[in-house]
Amino acid sequence: MGAEVIKVEKPEGDDTRHWGPTFTVHGESAYFISINAYKKSIVVNFRQKEGIDIIQKLASQSDVLVENFVPGKLSELGLGYETLSNINPRLIYASLTGYGSDGPYASRPGYDVMASALGGLMGITGHPNEPCKVGVAITDISTGLFLHGAILAALYSRTQTGKGQRVDTSLLEAQVAVLANIGQN
Repeated sequence: MGAEVIKVEKPEGDDTRHWGPTFTVHGESAYFISINAYKKSIVVNFRQKEGIDIIQKLASQSDVLVENFVPGKLSELGLGYETLSNINPRLIYASLTGYGSDGPYASRPGYDVMASALGGLMGITGHPNEPCKVGVAITDISTGLFLHGAILAALYSRTQTGKGQRVDTSLLEAQVAVLANIGQN
């Protein structure tokens, strides 16, 4: 679709740069390269005012912001939906969390394998009474696809209204959704 994607990394860099076992000759993991192909990348320290200013400036010029922090973390830093939508009313603010923006697990970080266990996928994979991790991070992938659909719908809505909006999904929501009828048993 021709989007310019700018990935914002913490000063230490993205942890997935070091996820092996397959590495490039430059020492970056094949996984990191595969999920970051064609993206630009910048390093920003959110703990400093200069870092907050950089993100706010980027948001003022962006169509979409995608974040995957624990709910409320970016608001504490002055980078929540309320603040950024005031800077750019056309912004689509997309949040991906582990367990949703409210509820008993909202403040917990989420990882594919944890949502797969809690959502039931590991319970129907492998042998009876021996939960097993599936071979691919399918919860991460499906959650990204659900968020992608929500972002596209929000972009379409913006063509009609001229206004941005916040969309969100979670690993657990996506995990339960892809279980379809199995989740009913």
